[in-house]
Amino acid sequence: MVDNPLLTLAEHAASWRTRPLPPDVAHHARRALIDWFAALLPGLSKPPATLLAAAMAAERGPGRSICYVDGRPGPLRHAALLNATASHTVEFDDIFRDAGYHPGCPTIAPALAAVQQQGGTMDDLLRAIVAGYEVSCRIGMAVQPSHYRNWHTTGTVGTFGAAVATAVALGCDSEKIAHAIATAATFAGGLQQAFLSDSMSKPLHPGHAADAGALAAIGAAAGVTGALDALHGPKGFAAATSEDTGKWDKALADLGRRVCITEMTFKNHGCCGHIFAALDAVRDLQRENGFTAGDVARIHVGGYGPTKSICDRPSITTEQEARFSVQFTMGALLVLGGVRIAAFSPENLANPAIRAVMPKVTVELDPELADAYPAKRAAKVRVELADGRRLDRYQPTRKGDPDAPLSDAELSEKFRELCDPVIGAEASAGLLAALWQGDAVPGQLPSPLRAAAE
Repeated sequence: MVDNPLLTLAEHAASWRTRPLPPDVAHHARRALIDWFAALLPGLSKPPATLLAAAMAAERGPGRSICYVDGRPGPLRHAALLNATASHTVEFDDIFRDAGYHPGCPTIAPALAAVQQQGGTMDDLLRAIVAGYEVSCRIGMAVQPSHYRNWHTTGTVGTFGAAVATAVALGCDSEKIAHAIATAATFAGGLQQAFLSDSMSKPLHPGHAADAGALAAIGAAAGVTGALDALHGPKGFAAATSEDTGKWDKALADLGRRVCITEMTFKNHGCCGHIFAALDAVRDLQRENGFTAGDVARIHVGGYGPTKSICDRPSITTEQEARFSVQFTMGALLVLGGVRIAAFSPENLANPAIRAVMPKVTVELDPELADAYPAKRAAKVRVELADGRRLDRYQPTRKGDPDAPLSDAELSEKFRELCDPVIGAEASAGLLAALWQGDAVPGQLPSPLRAAAE
């Protein structure tokens, strides 16, 4: 039995400041950083980040943290809030499968802002990222799956990733990291209703998490204390947001042996991850059998809980709704050949060929798949064709998951696909090379992007 999980996690986080950083862990941290920038750049020109940046411009003070939404330096929290918001907007950010959580947006944004503020190195950044992922992913495991009934894990658990990554970047010891975690526990928030209805609130969840976690860390570094039983206490974070006071033995059992950042899912589709397995199944069936959207009479998807409860949306109006619709994304896959940024353009939201597929797609909760969630994110798909053929596929995992990962080359391809249109091919290639191999922390964006952002 873990006596106090918060203290255990704080000690573990602090160790990442000085312990040898294994080359494979450093490599995975760079992969996460590359994936974060890939999700960030196309979100820089979109609301709500653009609206917030304009509204908050007068509040910007001095500082060296880059707010990539407008390309200007400023305070740590300002940059963390806006960059984290922008990086969650186009739904291409990473996933830690075992916690149902997107750690990159709330963790990397404040880590980068803090290291920029401190004038640190790439090594400092990678260590802060690894520590933030370690703590937040394990807290996520301790409260799942019941936490996900009502809460958006990226907003709630992401606050811990932000607090730890910022605290490590600021040079805090284990005692101060513990107080940062404790204060972050009482700041955490993010309701699922925000994305069950049409709103701009969902990307604000990691934005708020980044800001609140950074505040907790800044406070802890200055001596502000928190309740050190805030994770497992009777009225603590786990008790308030899940079915018990936390499954800490399970979450911490392999602490020190398993490093969470080495097991990330990097998205291969630009939509909600709960749809991925079904999309992969239909994509493979289409490749094997050569049918087109017009050949499809019916598609039936059996999925786990959130595939049904969050993503069964036979009717959509907005881009946000479309990203969470099995029906729309299935139509986009069949008509466009993929579910990428272009799928959610105004033209394709109204595309009659995509709209024609949507009524043919049904979604049902599959009890077997529901029982295996969250450790497995599978789908059972049946495609019925107009010529009478019936094609069945059980998809046990998703392309991009740790057991079917994107290769470094595929991750680079994703980066170039998402970033080239924003900053141009030459600048994109240069940024990618620096992220893979550079010793310096990323700073200002290439000037074409700054001009575009402004």
